[in-house]
Amino acid sequence: MKRETCFLTTKDFTILEVMRDRCLGQNDPLAPILKRKIEAATVMFRDDIPVNVATLSSRVTFSVDGRDPDTRIISHDRMTSPIGMYLPITTARGLALLGLSEGQGFALRNGDGEERIVLHEIHYQPEAARREKEALERASTPAFGKPSLRVIRGAFYDQPRLVPVTHDGFDDPGPPAA
Repeated sequence: MKRETCFLTTKDFTILEVMRDRCLGQNDPLAPILKRKIEAATVMFRDDIPVNVATLSSRVTFSVDGRDPDTRIISHDRMTSPIGMYLPITTARGLALLGLSEGQGFALRNGDGEERIVLHEIHYQPEAARREKEALERASTPAFGKPSLRVIRGAFYDQPRLVPVTHDGFDDPGPPAA
């Protein structure tokens, strides 16, 4: 049997552990999914998580049992935003998607039997977006220790000219200059 794999950020893993600790017992429908996710988890820092892995706040496209794909944002809990935009991890499908890589599937039991959810594509991952933003900021700012010079063209030549002073300290040329 193929071993399940699941990549979680340290934050996502901690949230799943808390959810497992707060489960209502063995009758909780999320308990077996939480157990599988936690046992299969490879925990990573947010800077190390691959860009093709579903994390919290990722916008993903997935399908259930080969039906038409759907796109949602994986959220921590139910949101008050428009219905159909978020898929909370407090639902079986949301929890199943968390930690999957693109192309990976997860089989879960529901009231009607078993369904297979497949992650097709990650459109947005907050960890990848953060890394990209930091890289752009590093590229646009000069390196530390490197002097920053600003050249002002013609500044020396645009200064007012001084009138020469005679040997007795008197600088008025007198009436002949008029």
